[in-house]
Amino acid sequence: MDKIILEERKKILLEFISSKEYQPMKIKDMAAILQVPRNEKSDFREVVEALIADGKIEADNAGKYRISDNNTKTGVFTGTQRGFGFVIVEGEAEDIFIPENATRGALHNDKVLVTVRESRTGKRMEGEVIRILERSNTTVVGTFEKSKNYGFVIPDNTKFGKDIFIQKEHTKGAVNGHKVIVKLTNFGDKDKNPEGRVVEILGHINDPGVDIKSVIAAYNLPLEFPEEVMKQVETTEEEISEEEIRGRKDLRKLQTVTIDGEDAKDLDDAITISKEGEIYRLGVHIADVTHYVRENTPLDKEALSRGTSVYLVDRVIPMLPHKLSNGICSLNAGTDRLALSCIMDIDDKGTVIGHEITESVICVDRRMTYTSVKKILEEKEEAEIKEYEELVPMFLLMEELAEILREKRSKRGSIDFDFPESKIILDPEGHPIEIKPYDRNKATRIIEDFMLIANETVAEDYFWQEIPFVYRSHENPDSEKIKELGIFINNFGYSIRIGQEEIHPKELQKLLRKVEGTPEEALISRLTLRSMKRAKYTPDSDGHFGLATKYYSHFTSPIRRYPDLQIHRIIKENLKGGLSEKRYNHYHKILPDVSRQASITERRADDAERDVLKLKKVEYMSDRIGEEFEGVISGITNWGMYVELPNTVEGLVRVTDMEDDFYIYDEERYTMTGEHTKKSYKLGQKVRVRVTATDKLQKVIDFELVEE
Repeated sequence: MDKIILEERKKILLEFISSKEYQPMKIKDMAAILQVPRNEKSDFREVVEALIADGKIEADNAGKYRISDNNTKTGVFTGTQRGFGFVIVEGEAEDIFIPENATRGALHNDKVLVTVRESRTGKRMEGEVIRILERSNTTVVGTFEKSKNYGFVIPDNTKFGKDIFIQKEHTKGAVNGHKVIVKLTNFGDKDKNPEGRVVEILGHINDPGVDIKSVIAAYNLPLEFPEEVMKQVETTEEEISEEEIRGRKDLRKLQTVTIDGEDAKDLDDAITISKEGEIYRLGVHIADVTHYVRENTPLDKEALSRGTSVYLVDRVIPMLPHKLSNGICSLNAGTDRLALSCIMDIDDKGTVIGHEITESVICVDRRMTYTSVKKILEEKEEAEIKEYEELVPMFLLMEELAEILREKRSKRGSIDFDFPESKIILDPEGHPIEIKPYDRNKATRIIEDFMLIANETVAEDYFWQEIPFVYRSHENPDSEKIKELGIFINNFGYSIRIGQEEIHPKELQKLLRKVEGTPEEALISRLTLRSMKRAKYTPDSDGHFGLATKYYSHFTSPIRRYPDLQIHRIIKENLKGGLSEKRYNHYHKILPDVSRQASITERRADDAERDVLKLKKVEYMSDRIGEEFEGVISGITNWGMYVELPNTVEGLVRVTDMEDDFYIYDEERYTMTGEHTKKSYKLGQKVRVRVTATDKLQKVIDFELVEE
């Protein structure tokens, strides 16, 4: 049954069972009262089973259905190394703690039905798993260890919590230290480990590239494109024809540039800019990818399935094949390219006073890099200014407008998180030789500012046209988490004002400005970010808290993000005569699933990217055991203190290794204090550490404090 129809029917049936007049009854009696046709009986059973799986209804011993009590909830189980876990229930602020003896053999990411216990032993809700509704993992990636008559696999994902038993005949010849993919044949229970068989050997843990291969396999990231997709791509022309240009706005005579990183190959946005009087005319021109990726073709289905390109340290797993992403769709200099343009007239206060969204044809004059534009605008380097002489006035105008746009965003409360991100340089063997912070400069900010204004303009336009669309939504933070943040920052002498259960983004913006340049800046910024919800894709315009705007979408990267590609398709159809009722209904029906899929694949990509960075940081520090570094205490727990180095590497000083005293963790003040010496360590404090050990399997780095 179609997901949307299923959701509608669940709603109707739940209303029926919730009504005052309803008396518990069997499924056949419900079907009779609701006059369900005979040929729809199996669909009706599916609706009932879906409501049971959601924990909304339950059957008594006589097989009669009623509303579940509030103590029963459905959620996703998050495992831990130590056996216990947590269940996250969608829409609820607090997760449920599940003790080790109450997991019922649930494994990480399984969908479970839990009952919440009346009493609390700690601060959070506690419960037990009463049924596993859906297993999320049928394959697991891990490291093989051989025993005399059997083997076992230690999962890479430490949240999996249990080793997997492998019978001798199912080891596929794996030896100690092999990275393997295991197919689970038995999920085990609270007393028994899961069992499985090795289906693929990825290579030895120490072989170059095997670590990243393992992450790709663990997240099920698709490497090869299916044959039918590649066949479709083969027929794509290398150049655009006169016929394709007909009817488009011809912008080839405008001075046009792309500005990207040195190693970027998929260039999907180009800029034009001019000024008449006090009015700036900014053109943001985006590759017209939907011209080549038509709806429901194998290429489109594969792009939706992938959802996004994934950027790992040494490779990109693209959403679209290279022939498109680096070829005809890429806005390469000196070639005619099809685009979808958002041309905006912006006044000197940063307000868009008029705009046009149109199909166009452009020709990029120069492919610029952030480094070059930075040299021109920030460093005023003469050689660079001479090299790009004819473009310098354009860059100065860009800088002028970008500052106006940034100021306007800032006034309304937009939050700018400026975290030090790192770039890891590998040698030809894939071994990390340098970790350096990403350079955020004037050039990167200009492009960021221009993409933001284009995204907002497009979202607001389509919101008021009331056309089905995909928005980028960021909900208001959970009030409990904001209260916790408020209590925490009080320790540092800061405060935030919370209105009636709501906080305005301006308050968080002000906080981040106050902590700028202080030792606690990185920490408070990170905790502020953690107190906020994760942005996601939605078919409704729910507003964007972080950007302090009612309307936001992703329009500017259709080569690497499916939501952008999806809205391009809607925009183009609308430009060519509007959406018929049939097409309106079609988009209305598919967009909830497209939004959900895009949010899921985005999260998968983020997690995989983070795992690879962690792996490479551990490998980098493995060569530096015994070396000393300056760092900042970035986290304190009852098992130790996390210390972050300037190159963004984070390691743990275990409390058991702090031998000069017995240290006690103060949870409310986030401090670690010696019982006898009263020596105290607090968040944001500078310390000197020595690297003592690294563990590639657990992805952890151990530090010890060095006495000053």
